[in-house]
Amino acid sequence: MGNLFCCVQVDQSTVAIKERFGRFEDVLEPGCHCVPWFLGNQLAGHLSLRVQQLDLRCETKTKDNVFVNVVASIQYRALANKANDAFYKLSNTRAQIQAYVFDVIRASVPKLNLDDAFEQKNEIAKAVEEELEKAMSAYGYEIVQTLIVDIDPDEHVKRAMNEINAAARLRVAANEKAEAEKILQIKRAEGDAESKYLHGLGIARQRQAIVDGLRDSVLGFSVNVPGTTAKDVMDMVLVTQYFDTMKEIGAASKSSAVFIPHGPGAVRDVASQIRDGLLQASYQ
Repeated sequence: MGNLFCCVQVDQSTVAIKERFGRFEDVLEPGCHCVPWFLGNQLAGHLSLRVQQLDLRCETKTKDNVFVNVVASIQYRALANKANDAFYKLSNTRAQIQAYVFDVIRASVPKLNLDDAFEQKNEIAKAVEEELEKAMSAYGYEIVQTLIVDIDPDEHVKRAMNEINAAARLRVAANEKAEAEKILQIKRAEGDAESKYLHGLGIARQRQAIVDGLRDSVLGFSVNVPGTTAKDVMDMVLVTQYFDTMKEIGAASKSSAVFIPHGPGAVRDVASQIRDGLLQASYQ
């Protein structure tokens, strides 16, 4: 019916290309138009002005000889003011865009190592967009957005990268654990040294107290009992301590066997040795 009355309808976000006797005449905007076919007018076709997306997968090689698949998404649309160029100059828009994208990716990625390629995805996308914008604007197309969606290396390469990362993390964990154990050992050694120092200080004070007590006892006994010397009192005290020690050794159920000379002469020798040791400690 539309052709009978020479009326055509152009949908929204679409333009129609009008020809007269096979030659371009006009671009018809959305709406209803009269195209008298009997005067040689006809519609050559329609052109969508909507944003279209082209997903591409390009295989290339990095600088360190790793083959990767670069996944790119190109968003583009035809310009209304250049609709005739977009309609007539390109027969296969998607193939043309794909050729430019592959050319830029295969020129950019081989200059980068694999790790750098992951880090510089935005730079690669920008290079692709600039090249496409420069090339496709002459054909009546606008590049809306260019995205490098993914860089996908071989499965074996990904597994190796994961193993390298895991090994590095394990190495860091081992270093931290060793450092923690080192700190514990240092603190334990410092605590042990401090404990031994305090123990030795306590023994020294204990011995000093014993010497001071014996000295006071000897002096007090000599004053209260006339005619006795300090040596006599010291011998008596040491003999008493000697017998008390023998008693404690015999009373202990888990005491080891101790062989010492016993007799009046032996007691005198023991007393002499103990007295000399105490007097030397007191002197020091």
